[in-house]
Amino acid sequence: MTSKRIFATFSVDNIGHCKQKLLNWVNRFSSCCFLDNHGYAMPGGRFECLAGAGELASLSVGAGGAFSALEIFHRYHKDWVFGHLGYDLKNETEGLSSGLPDGLGFPDLRFFVPRYVFVMSAAEMRIGVPPGESPEAIWAAIQAEAANPARGTPRPARRSAGPLPLGARFTRKDYLETVGRLQEHIHRGDCYEVTFCQEFFLENTVIDPLEVYRALDAVSPQPHAAYYAFGDHFLLGASPERYLQNRGGHLLSQPIKGTAARRPENPAADRKLKEDLLTSPKERSENVMIVDLVRNDLSRVSAEGSVHVSELFGIYPFPQVYQMISSVEGTLEPGRKWVDALTAAFPMGSMTGAPKRRVMELIERYERTRRGLYSGAVGYIDPSGDFDFAVVIRSILYNRDRRYLSFSVGSAITAAADPVREYEECLLKAGAIKKTLENVFSSASEYP
Repeated sequence: MTSKRIFATFSVDNIGHCKQKLLNWVNRFSSCCFLDNHGYAMPGGRFECLAGAGELASLSVGAGGAFSALEIFHRYHKDWVFGHLGYDLKNETEGLSSGLPDGLGFPDLRFFVPRYVFVMSAAEMRIGVPPGESPEAIWAAIQAEAANPARGTPRPARRSAGPLPLGARFTRKDYLETVGRLQEHIHRGDCYEVTFCQEFFLENTVIDPLEVYRALDAVSPQPHAAYYAFGDHFLLGASPERYLQNRGGHLLSQPIKGTAARRPENPAADRKLKEDLLTSPKERSENVMIVDLVRNDLSRVSAEGSVHVSELFGIYPFPQVYQMISSVEGTLEPGRKWVDALTAAFPMGSMTGAPKRRVMELIERYERTRRGLYSGAVGYIDPSGDFDFAVVIRSILYNRDRRYLSFSVGSAITAAADPVREYEECLLKAGAIKKTLENVFSSASEYP
């Protein structure tokens, strides 16, 4: 069992520089997780930045007893743990299977006890270290880092000019035909809504993950940004969506359904886009379907009468898009463990559809690659069992050993959905990542 760690608090003068220095420092470890709120005033906000680095212990398991293994792992160490829940844990929660190809090879579940823990607010940083080590020494080492480091190595492999050689699992024609088949299932009454996703990828690609994360973060800063690494696996995350938070038995889930492009350069047009999203019958219908699904998930582990919708159809601005976000809350039922809440609501309803089990069968049938970490969750559990997890969307996944880079996007398919507009929505969601990769690879040509 891990001994109780020692914490010390240090004043922060420039939070932006301090975050950059901390990110540089944690990246020297083979296991690290850096979670950044970017100053968003979102419901449920607890930390401005939270990070773990180094590894005192780890857990990596496949579906089938994974959630119980996580609870035992956390109970044994009684410490902070960081890590991820892969989408294919659905095989455990719903008795399903996964047979699609997987180019990334992330385990279904992986968590680690960090050697060092960092908790940041706007004005201070708390540093936790094992007994016998000095928080002051770690603070001094972080302060010695450069706030704006030189470009890392290795450089991206592609040097030549021209279009980014981005692969896609669906052509436009394939996508439209597949959406049509899914709508046939909806018309037959198999389901009401399916979140259908497609993968884009680069093969034989060498990147500096931290550099790409910084580039994505500059284009699309998000309230659930994450730089997460273990071994040769990397998540470069720009998620706007919370999966589930537990604070002393109070549960909060914030599903996103409803997306509109922004035009911040034209304030009048931007306001019109926001209003159109708020009043769209289609977007409101999609959102409320998932809200009902999340309410049902939380009611399985919450005290009777405690599950409620604290915000419906909230419209939140992000750099490229407006998002329609609702907040569903509940109180964990006495006698239930924190892991029961994680298990009951997984995977996130916004990334599956309704009814959940049937649409996950259709996802397995009609999508072309295994989702893996995409549409799973990344986050932390603190020593008391409080946790916060974000849905892994709008993010880049990378396997350095396989030289394989991937990102996926999706949209909600309903009976009223226009397949062409759904395809365009996918491209809109992919825009920040595509722009990031084009910028990174084009800048590589500047270096011999």
